[in-house]
Amino acid sequence: MVAAVASWLDVRARGGTWLVRMDDLDPPREVPGAADGILRTLERFGLIPDEPVVYQSQRGDAYRATLNALLASGDAFGCVCTRAQLAGHAVYPGTCRDEPPVRAPRSVRFRVGAGRVEWEDRWAGPCAFDLAEDVGDFVLKRADGHWAYHLAAVVDDAAAGITDVVRGADLLDSTARHIALQQRLGLPTPRYAHLPVVTNAEGQKLSKQTHAPPVDDQPIATVLARVFAHLGLPPVDPDRPETMLATATTHWKLPA
Repeated sequence: MVAAVASWLDVRARGGTWLVRMDDLDPPREVPGAADGILRTLERFGLIPDEPVVYQSQRGDAYRATLNALLASGDAFGCVCTRAQLAGHAVYPGTCRDEPPVRAPRSVRFRVGAGRVEWEDRWAGPCAFDLAEDVGDFVLKRADGHWAYHLAAVVDDAAAGITDVVRGADLLDSTARHIALQQRLGLPTPRYAHLPVVTNAEGQKLSKQTHAPPVDDQPIATVLARVFAHLGLPPVDPDRPETMLATATTHWKLPA
């Protein structure tokens, strides 16, 4: 909810368009009706997308075209490595990087270049990651045939003309991957803002996995007040969600 509210406030404060995309790329793990539930929750809190919602599960042709272009240019390569073979390697060791696979590849990886990926984050400030040292060649299409989030996000951001991405700090290292892909593909890089995530007493990000209570089970004004406080905004009088959001927008001062 923090990222949804913050991105909405940022858009409204700057006169932009608020877009919502469903990253439904992992069918085996998807809960039936989850996407509709998310949209109902957003609507309950006064967060209505300005354009039709995009579902990544319907965007396979666009991802395939981009992947084929990367393969043709040599910026991506097939990989036959299994999880067992890569166990114990925090960074992909480059096993299939320079030698064509002798059998059908299981996955497709992006050929990471040398040097650091740097950007000025609107919330976190200067950021830099060395993908070659910290990650290695990362997956664009998984061994199970599903598209990787990194490829899909980059393709869809460009297709939608996204200028600003506001999300949690747990995706900072993903942003380095996205910028590397954007640069290789000749695509524009949006401005990024990575917000501090909400954690429990043990320092774990609040989620279903950490048994966080659903926001739908809590009063709207209470949830919004907590979100505003987490974002460093002054208190807003309890009211309808539209009124509370409008008031919070006047206090939003994230750097442009």
